[in-house]
Amino acid sequence: MKFALLFFVCFLSSVGAAAQSLLLVPDRVFDGEEVHDNWVVLVTGEKITAAGKREEIDIPSGTKTVLLGGMTLSPGLIEGHSHFLLHPYNEASWNDQVLRESRSLRVARGTRHALSTLMAGFTTVRDLGSEGAGYADVGLRDAIEQQIIPGPRMIVAGRAIVATGSYGPKGFHPDFDVPLGAEPADGRDDLVRVARDQIGKGADLVKIYADYRWGPDGEAKPTFSVDEIRLIVEVVERSGRSVVAHAGTAEGMMNAILGGVATIEHGDGATREVFEVMKENNVVWYPTLAAGEAISTYGGWRKGMDPEPARITHKKHVFQTALEIGVTIGMGSDVGVFSHGDNAWELELMVEYGMTALQAMRSVTSVNARTFGLGDELGFVRKGMVADLVAMPGDPTQDISTTRNVPFVMQSGRIVSAPNNPGP
Repeated sequence: MKFALLFFVCFLSSVGAAAQSLLLVPDRVFDGEEVHDNWVVLVTGEKITAAGKREEIDIPSGTKTVLLGGMTLSPGLIEGHSHFLLHPYNEASWNDQVLRESRSLRVARGTRHALSTLMAGFTTVRDLGSEGAGYADVGLRDAIEQQIIPGPRMIVAGRAIVATGSYGPKGFHPDFDVPLGAEPADGRDDLVRVARDQIGKGADLVKIYADYRWGPDGEAKPTFSVDEIRLIVEVVERSGRSVVAHAGTAEGMMNAILGGVATIEHGDGATREVFEVMKENNVVWYPTLAAGEAISTYGGWRKGMDPEPARITHKKHVFQTALEIGVTIGMGSDVGVFSHGDNAWELELMVEYGMTALQAMRSVTSVNARTFGLGDELGFVRKGMVADLVAMPGDPTQDISTTRNVPFVMQSGRIVSAPNNPGP
C-alpha cells in the first residue's frame, strides 16, 4: 500500500514536467519482432526518437542515462483480454460479483487492478466487457487518460451484446428481472440500436457473444446467426470500430468468422476447418489459456500432482492445431478470472502449450498492437513510436518466465517504475 501511494504521488507530480531526453541502456532490445544486442533507445518527451547502436545515435547534451544492465528492453506489454471490473472467482463467484457487489465497490477494485496491471509491465489493455457494471470501464479509461489515476491505456467494450435469454445470472424466479452481465438485443432494429447506443456511450469496440451456455443441458450453443453478426459488423465498422466475439463452439466460431468479426475469444471447440477459415479471413485468436487453468484449479485440480483435466488436454491440442495451420494468435488471458498483475501466466502457458518464447513476445507486443489498430504508435521499439517501454532481467525471447519480473516500466515517456540504478 505504501508503495502504491508513493507511486501515485510520483505519477501525479510528473504530469506537466518539461520534456527531457533519456537514454535507456539495456543489454539488449526486443523491438517487437527481433532482438538486438547492444542497442540503446533515446526517448524525448512521449516519443522514441532513436533506437540502435549508441555510436549511431546523436545524443543531445543534457540527456540523462538510465542504465538497465542485464536487462532486455521491450515495447510495453499489451493485454488482449482483461476485465478490470472482475476479481478472481475463488474470491467471489461471477454471479455474486454481478448481483451483490455495488458499482462503486467494483470501480474501487478496478482502480487497484489498473495499477497492478501497469506495474506488471502491461501498458495497454483491451478490456472486453464490464460484466454487469454498465459503462464503468469507460469511466476507468477516461480517468486514466486524464491522469486522475495510474493505469494502462484501455480499449473498452462497455456492456457487450448478448441474445435475449442466453446470458446470466440465471436460476431466479421468472418474475424477477435480475441485473445481467451484458446487454440483450434481438432482431435487426434492436441490434442496430443497441450497437449504436453502446458506441455512443463510449465503447471503443463492440463485443458479441456468438454462443453461450444456454443449451437444453446447459451446454454451449450458438446465439446470433451469420446474418445478424454481419449486420452488427456493418453498423460498427461504419463508426471506425471493430467487433469481437466470445465463441467457444465450432459453429459459434464459424458464424462469427463468416460474419466478419476481427477476433475470436476462447475458441475451446475449434476444429481444423474452423482454423483454416479463420486464417483465410485474417481473424485473430485469443485463446485465454490462463482462465481455463484457473477455473480448473478452483475446481480442485492440483497441477503437477493430479491427472490433467480433459479440457486442458483438449485445449493444448487445439492450440497446437492453430499453430500448425498458422492462425495469428494474440496474447489475451481473460484476467479478472484470476488475479490482475498475474498476466504473465498467459505467456508462460502459450509457451508450455507449444509457442516459442519469441512468438509469445511478438503476440504480447507487435501482434496485439497491429490487431487493435495501434501498430503506428505502440508495440514496437522504433523512432516515432510512443515511448511505452518495459525492461526485465534476462531475455524473455529465450525464457518467457522473465516477464514475471518487470522492474522498469515507462509509459508515454514517463518512468513509472525503475530499479535503483539512476545512471551517471
